[in-house]
Amino acid sequence: MTNWIIIFSLCALTSFKIGRIDMNEVRNLYHLAAGSENCCQKLIDISTGFNTNPVLLGYEASGTMLMAKHVFNPFTKMTYFKKGKEMLEKAIATDNNNIELRFLRFAAQTNMPSFLGYSNHIESDKNFIVSSFPRIKDENLKSFMLPVLMQSKYLTSKEKQQLY
Repeated sequence: MTNWIIIFSLCALTSFKIGRIDMNEVRNLYHLAAGSENCCQKLIDISTGFNTNPVLLGYEASGTMLMAKHVFNPFTKMTYFKKGKEMLEKAIATDNNNIELRFLRFAAQTNMPSFLGYSNHIESDKNFIVSSFPRIKDENLKSFMLPVLMQSKYLTSKEKQQLY
């Protein structure tokens, strides 16, 4: 009986935590994570533990990859990158048609050093994002993605115009 109470309590706490996630805060931390180790760690912390939520797993993965920018040791950098990459690919495999996840991978792949070899989905993600962008109903998500897409050298002028 005691075990059931503990399990129920953990599930209730997890559900409570999920309901309290502010996606605008997560997205803001993502934008700040590349320039701030503290923000990067907060991004990882706030999105950790939601393996059943592919989008939050995607942000945890992105934060993990970005943490490589904040460490000096090359082995540690590579460890963060590989772990984050695996997590992001797992999230996308779970929900391949999620524009936010595909955006996170596009942003990662277009900003990674080429020697890492993580660039095999740039074109397909770009095409998916450009074709799906007009159907996004969440204005906060659009506002989050648009500046990155407009600055991307991987989108043509015509593709950028399609985003408006």
